[in-house]
Amino acid sequence: MLKRTFTGRYYVLVSFIIFFILTSFLIRTALLVFSLSKTDFTASGILRIFFLGLDYDIGVALFLTSLYNLYLLFMPNSWINSTANKLITYSGLVLVLLISFFSFFAELTFWQEFESRFNFIAVDYLIYTYEVVNNINESYPLPLLIGGVIVLVLLVMWLFSKTGIFQKSFSSPAPFKIRALISGLLFFATISYSVMLPNSYAESSTNRYQNELSKAGIYAFFAAFKNNELNYNDFYALLPEGEAYRLIRAELKEPQSEFLKGGRSIRRSIKGKGKLYKPNVIMITVESLSADFMAHFGNREHLMPVLDSLADQNLLFTNMYATGTRTVRGMEALTLSLPPTPGSSIVRRQYNQNLTTVGHLFEKEGYTRSFYYGGDGYFDNMNEYFGSNGFNITDRGRNLKINDSYLTKRTLIPDAKVHFENAWGISDGDLFEAVVEGADKDSRSGRPFYDFVMTTSNHRPFTFPEGKIDLKPGCREAAVCYTDYAIGKFIHEIQQKPWYKNTVVIIVADHCAESAGKNEVQISKYHIPCIVLNLPQKNKARVEKMCSQIDLYPTLFGLLGWSYESNLYGKNVLEPTFEPRAILGTYQKLAYLKNDSLVILGPQQKVETFLYDKLKDTEKPDKLSKMVVQQAMANYQTAYDLFKSGGLHQ
Repeated sequence: MLKRTFTGRYYVLVSFIIFFILTSFLIRTALLVFSLSKTDFTASGILRIFFLGLDYDIGVALFLTSLYNLYLLFMPNSWINSTANKLITYSGLVLVLLISFFSFFAELTFWQEFESRFNFIAVDYLIYTYEVVNNINESYPLPLLIGGVIVLVLLVMWLFSKTGIFQKSFSSPAPFKIRALISGLLFFATISYSVMLPNSYAESSTNRYQNELSKAGIYAFFAAFKNNELNYNDFYALLPEGEAYRLIRAELKEPQSEFLKGGRSIRRSIKGKGKLYKPNVIMITVESLSADFMAHFGNREHLMPVLDSLADQNLLFTNMYATGTRTVRGMEALTLSLPPTPGSSIVRRQYNQNLTTVGHLFEKEGYTRSFYYGGDGYFDNMNEYFGSNGFNITDRGRNLKINDSYLTKRTLIPDAKVHFENAWGISDGDLFEAVVEGADKDSRSGRPFYDFVMTTSNHRPFTFPEGKIDLKPGCREAAVCYTDYAIGKFIHEIQQKPWYKNTVVIIVADHCAESAGKNEVQISKYHIPCIVLNLPQKNKARVEKMCSQIDLYPTLFGLLGWSYESNLYGKNVLEPTFEPRAILGTYQKLAYLKNDSLVILGPQQKVETFLYDKLKDTEKPDKLSKMVVQQAMANYQTAYDLFKSGGLHQ
C-alpha cells in the first residue's frame, strides 16, 4: 500500500524531489569543475562534498514540497481526478520548478562573482532590486535566461506527462491513515532538517571551497537571512569584560595619548607633534581596487599608469589591508576606524546616528563634510548613515526614501550632467565632475572641506564611456583601467584650482576585487593600495609596515599635527611604537593578524590559530601564544560592546 501511494497520489511530489536532487548534483559537479584550478581536493573531501551536499539537497526539496505535502494529506479521494486537483498540482509544480531553475541559474552567476553559495550578500541584494536587476540585465542576456528557464520548466512538465507521473498521481486514491503516515514522516524529516542540520555544519573543513560546495544554495540563503546580524556575546568566545578592556587599552596606548576615563571606554586625548595643518581633504574610495592591479604590487598589464605614477611621487602604504569584502565594510573602517563586528556593517544597522566618526573630528576642526556617490545613496543605507552623521549628500538619487531622518542637505546629480550611466550609477568621470563643482562651492565658503567620494565604475557590468581608453567595456581589467584614467583626469583638473595647493587627496580601496580563496579568510584577498597626495610636507615615502584601513586617518592626523579626542581603534602607523597588525574578516569569521600569527574567531565560540606565510599565501594551523589570541578577542569584543552600549556615540 505504501509503495502504491508513493507511486500514486504522492508520485508528483516524489518525482520532483528526485529531479531536484539530480539537478543539484549536476550544479554541484559544475561548480566543483570550475573550482579545480583554484584549490586542491582530496578524494575524501570530494566524497564529503557530494554526500553532505545530498543531505542539504534533500532538505531543500522537502522544504519546497512541504505545502504540497500538506495538500496531499487533506485532499479528499473524491478530488483525485478533478480539474481543481489538476490545476493545483500543475500550478504548484510550475511554481517550484521556476524557483528551482532561477535558483540554479542565480547560484552559477553568484559563484562567478563571489565563488560562494548564497550568503548575506544575496540577502542584502533582495532589498535593492533596482541596482541588482539592472546589473544582471547589463551583465547577462536576461531575456535568454528567462526564456531558458521557461523552456526548462515546460520540458520537465512534458517529461512528467510523457512518463505517466501525472496520470498515476491523478488516479490513485489512498486511505487517510496511509496519507497521515507518509505526510507525517515527510513533515518530521522537514522539521528535523531545520533543527538538526545547520548551514554551519558544512564549514568544518579548512578548505573554503570544499565547505561552500557542500552547501545548497537555497538552504544557505535562508541561513544567511536568519543570521544577518549575530550577537557577539552569544556566539563568540569571550574574555571577562574588565580584561578585554584592559587589553585593548594597552594595545591602543601611545606615547602622546592619555585615556580620558576608565572602564568600558577607549576615549583618549591625542596630542599632535610639529606644525599644525588644516588642508582640505578629498578621499577617493575606489570600488574593488585590489593592490595587485598596480605595477607596484607585481601587475604587468599596465592597468593603472596614473596610480602607479602617483605612488612614485607621494606617500604610499604598501602593506595595508581592508577590514572586509564589501563597500559598506570599507566605509565602516574608513569612517569609524573600527574592527568589523559580525553580521552587517554598522553602516546598515539601526542606531548608527551621531557616532564618533572621522567626519565628526573634521567637524570639530571647522570643516564642511560631504559624501559623493555616483549611484543612489539609498543603496546599503549609505545616505542615511552619512547624513545622520553630519555629511551633506550628493548622489544620483533615483529613489527618494520616504523615511529619511537625516537633516543635512541632499543634492541630486541632474541628467544634464550625466554622460554615461549603468545599473550602479554614473561613470566615475561624471562623479568627479560633481566633486569638482562641490569643492569649488565649498572653497568659496571660507571653511576647509572634507569629501568622502565613492566610485562605482569598477563594478560588474564593468561598463563606462567608450573612447576614453583602449580597452573595450565589459571586463574587470577595462573597468580598472577606466577608473585609473578618470582619477588622472580629476587630479589634473583640480591641480588648476586655487584651492588645490591646500588640499590633500587620498586614494584608497573599499575592498579587493575578489575575496574567495582556499581559506575562509584569504589574507591576500584583503591587500589594498593607499596613496596620499599633496601633503603639506610634500612627503614622498613608502610605509612598509603592515596596517589596516582603520589606521589611515590616525596616521593622517599625525602628519597634520592634530591634537584631538580619539574614540578610534586605528593608530598612527608612523609612530615608532606602532606594532604591525591587520584586522579583517567576513560577516561571521573575524581575523586578527599580528606579524605571522593569525587568529580567526567564529560562531559557536570557535577560536582557530594559524601561522601565515605571506610569500606562499598559506595559513598553517598552529598553536599561538595566549596573548595574541586574547588581543584578537579584545579587539572584536570591545568594538561590539561599545557600539551596542552607545560607547561610539558622540
